[in-house]
Amino acid sequence: MKKSILLILLLVLFHTASSDDPWKGDNCIIKSEFIWKTGDITAPSCHASTIISTSDGLLAAWFGGTEEGNKDVGIWVSSYINGTWSKPVEAANGIQNKLWRYPCWNPVLYNSGSKVLLFYKVGSSPSTWWGMLMTSDDEGRTWSESVRLPKNILGPVKNKPVLLENDELICPSSTENDGWRVHMEFTSDFGKTWEKTAPINDKATGAIQPTVITHKGGKIQMLCRSTSSHILTSESIDNGYTWSELIPTSLPNPNSGIDAVTLKNGSHLLVYNHLSKGRNMLNVALSDDGTEWKAAVLLEIDMEGTEFSYPAVIQSADGLVHITYTWKRMLIKHVVVDPERIETKQMKNNNWPED
Repeated sequence: MKKSILLILLLVLFHTASSDDPWKGDNCIIKSEFIWKTGDITAPSCHASTIISTSDGLLAAWFGGTEEGNKDVGIWVSSYINGTWSKPVEAANGIQNKLWRYPCWNPVLYNSGSKVLLFYKVGSSPSTWWGMLMTSDDEGRTWSESVRLPKNILGPVKNKPVLLENDELICPSSTENDGWRVHMEFTSDFGKTWEKTAPINDKATGAIQPTVITHKGGKIQMLCRSTSSHILTSESIDNGYTWSELIPTSLPNPNSGIDAVTLKNGSHLLVYNHLSKGRNMLNVALSDDGTEWKAAVLLEIDMEGTEFSYPAVIQSADGLVHITYTWKRMLIKHVVVDPERIETKQMKNNNWPED
């Protein structure tokens, strides 16, 4: 009997010592939920969510339809009030006339204080799409007519704009018609007039969908999705009009969307896939300087290859962090994180830590 007990203990100790299960760090998660249930809406496929705070609570949007790129794909929205998400409704579509309709893509919400701005794209593909803008005076309950943005202006291409100290709204953007290239767009009147930079990278450096974080002293940093298996980064010290060369960070990227936010305490939180291939793991990392990143939370993992991707992240006025992301291309998930309860772990050789 004693030998059996000893053998069991040895097996347990061996399993614990040799375990390669990833560390989750999920004690900081205070809510994890889907915005709607399967079958609640007539859009079986969804992707590319965005989220903002409102005086009522939260507002989320995404594109949905039968499948990404199909003509029936529109922009859907849902409000989060008193702890409950409203039934999603289609706020915009790509109907051009009675005979023709294009798919919609990549909505981006921004709350200016007086209006909610909803940027999105319309077109047959990312290489040919154009930018659209609609606004709401009642926090997403009703919307204005859609307006096409000026020629060569797309608006924020995936991730949220950031209001800079000079009162300009910097909109991280990119194009895919002449290689994958990132640029910045600026509006000082919330979408009425625009300026933009030239492409920041050449065609050889495939990068799109930047996200912007800010530092003390006025420095701005971008982090980008890339084709080089790593998240790329660049810095600006003139409010985003000129940028340093894009260089790899220590973090992997499987050619999938990311998003980041500068928290009220000055640290930076990044949501991304900590993989060089695939989208079956979704992670959160934390950094004090935007360079050295520590593992913070493992949101999802499925070794069978399921997709968890295209996160959006904000910090609300109460200090909580809200993350939305694509769950298996079927639903949008909403996760609430208390940043005060995050316990980070060092990553060794840039690998996600094990339990």
